[in-house]
Amino acid sequence: MTVLRHAAFGLVLAASMAGHATAYAASEFPFGLEMTLEARPQPGSKRIPRLEIGDNGEAQLDLWCKAGKGQFSVANNTVIFVPGPMQDGGCSPERAQADDALVNALAEAATWTRQGDVVSFVGAATLRFRLNTN
Repeated sequence: MTVLRHAAFGLVLAASMAGHATAYAASEFPFGLEMTLEARPQPGSKRIPRLEIGDNGEAQLDLWCKAGKGQFSVANNTVIFVPGPMQDGGCSPERAQADDALVNALAEAATWTRQGDVVSFVGAATLRFRLNTN
């Protein structure tokens, strides 16, 4: 009977630890993952901005028109994004302006949060990205 109790206790302990691991992973900064901005495409396009953050914080941005790189630094819920050079995709002034505004909003973000598959960068504006889980 004691062996059965120990086995049951072990299963309960393992299940509770798995639940904590999932909660912890869901609150971690999404290093090594790709995400898409929660926004509609610009008129005349199907493209939606994407952000891929490498394991060391290096970032690849594919925006409505422009593309480029940057670097994320994270400590707890504080985030710093330093944009790198952006390549102009030869698009309309409106799309270029939307891309510049998005990069500026990322650079102005001071904190971040994660709830499940949604990562928010919070500054003067809040940018919500959904992790690409496919």
